[in-house]
Order: sequence, then structure tokens, then C-alpha cells
Amino acid sequence: MSKAPFTTVINLLRAQALVQDRFSGELGSVHGLALNEALLLMHLEKAPLRRLTRVDLAKRLHASPSTVTRMAMPMEKTGLVARQSDPRDARLAYVALTEAGLTLVGEVRKTLERRSAELFRDRWSDAEVASLGKLLGRITAGELGDLT
Repeated sequence: MSKAPFTTVINLLRAQALVQDRFSGELGSVHGLALNEALLLMHLEKAPLRRLTRVDLAKRLHASPSTVTRMAMPMEKTGLVARQSDPRDARLAYVALTEAGLTLVGEVRKTLERRSAELFRDRWSDAEVASLGKLLGRITAGELGDLT
């Protein structure tokens, strides 16, 4: 049996940890957000009406709805997101991106785009980066919430 799949997964996990560590520091110091909070805002930015239920956000973030609730509460207090009720179903509530959140997510996206370019600049050609993106995209094919 080939060890290539196992080695590949280990390398993916190590790469994910490295990327998360590098990006989290700048997002926190410049924008005051953790990486998962930035991703939450980016998912809302791409969603219809810029809102999603906590369950839908949880699916996109691969987290539990209670984790999403804990993430959203401080962002509600700072005005980045707002809670919206569904007029047709009182049991249903949405997390909605506010104008302040929309402005911040635009700044966050620029930071992530710049840091992404820096990550690959010294070791990878544009063709290699594009190829890696396509290959990794096959792992997540069919998942909800494309952020590009």
C-alpha cells in the first residue's frame, strides 16, 4: 500500500497550520479579527442578501452552530454583523453583514490577497500556484461557500 495519501494529508495539515499562523497574526493586529471571524464575514459577503443562518454558517466554516454563535456575538456588539429574524418563521434567525462589516471584509480580503501572493512569491510560479489551487479544489468540490 502506498504511503503517498498519508504523507499528502500530513503535508496538507502542516501547510494549513502554517498558513493559519501567518495569516492570523496580521488579521488580528491590523483588523482585530481571528481568521475564522474573517472567513465568517467573507461567507456573509458572498451569501444572498448578505445573510445566512447560524446552521448554514456552521456548515461553511466546518464548525458547530454554537461555535458560530460564540463567534458572532462579539461581532454583533461591534456592529459588524446583525441578527435578523425571518418575517415568515419566527424560529429562524439570520446573521447578516452590516455596512461596517462589508467595509471591513473588503479590507480583510485585500490583506488576505496580499499575504497569499507573498506566501507563494519566492517558491512557486504562477502556473504552479494555479495548478495547486485546482488540485486542492478537487478535495472541496461540492462543498458550500466558495469565497473567491
